[in-house]
Amino acid sequence: MTRYVRDYVDIADRTSLDELIARLTELRDALPAEAEAELRIRGDDVFGRRLTVGFLRPLTEEEAACEGRYAGPPELRVAA
Repeated sequence: MTRYVRDYVDIADRTSLDELIARLTELRDALPAEAEAELRIRGDDVFGRRLTVGFLRPLTEEEAACEGRYAGPPELRVAA
């Protein structure tokens, strides 16, 4: 069973339209089909606003190894 984590990419609030389209297209092409990507506007008037793309990605080997150490007793751990 592959475990996925939610990851985010922020895009600054001062970006040209052409640069934004290129960045989003590049990001879309790099994501796996099961990524379930979504675009949100985050922030406020004080700290600024930004576009945030959230998506699912598989755990890296390092993250999986770290998680495996804290998954509970050895007999209950699920093999990756």
